[in-house]
Amino acid sequence: MKKKSVLPDVNFSEYGGVRYLHLGSEWVQGSMRLDSPFDIHLEYVQRMMAWLLLMEPSSLASRHSMQLGLGAGALTKFCFKKMKLKTTAIEINPQVVAACKLWFKVPNDTKLLSVILGDAQEVVAHELWRGQIDALQVDLYDQEAAAPVLDTYDFYANCRSLLTEDGVMSVNLFGKDSHFDKSLSKIQEAFSGGGVWCFKPTKEGNTVIMAQKTRIQHSKEELIERAEFIRAQWGLPANKWLKVLSQL
Repeated sequence: MKKKSVLPDVNFSEYGGVRYLHLGSEWVQGSMRLDSPFDIHLEYVQRMMAWLLLMEPSSLASRHSMQLGLGAGALTKFCFKKMKLKTTAIEINPQVVAACKLWFKVPNDTKLLSVILGDAQEVVAHELWRGQIDALQVDLYDQEAAAPVLDTYDFYANCRSLLTEDGVMSVNLFGKDSHFDKSLSKIQEAFSGGGVWCFKPTKEGNTVIMAQKTRIQHSKEELIERAEFIRAQWGLPANKWLKVLSQL
């Protein structure tokens, strides 16, 4: 007898011109403004793009972004549609992939965009993308959103193995059962010798951590200049990021 899937059903709600993705519970797994579907709506998701501060702007066109956990597709759409980057998204739930294409305007695959049905833990342990990802964005939660689904030293070490030498991982840490200090410690251990950056929590309680494969020093003036470029180019509030972001 075939084992029944434990993956949750997917649904959405709408309020105030915003569509929200849910995994069979009240917890929001992603969102989209109906009048600007390719912009990033949620503050913490915007902060997942802060890896842009740590890379030379002239190099961005050739970068490869990867999202572990599709959510409502906000990061995937932004990297592909707005930035024209090579973009790969990994999602374990086929209903989420279908919902993103039906309700959240995630485009069909092209030469630059691949939305892949798969297990993030298996993907990061595989050799296929090793050393090829410039921006790895990790946002992995189940329907209860109580703690990250994958939060071990081995997982973060495998994430690091996917990155190019100046690549950056962004991680969303959230949930009533999560242990921020323990998660941060695992990330710091996995990225030993690299650089780790931390945002202050959003008012909703999301804390975004960034980890560089290679620790690269950036002057305050350089970060301010890049923040202004990001704001002017893509409308992200990068100037505000600098007020709540620090290198550990």
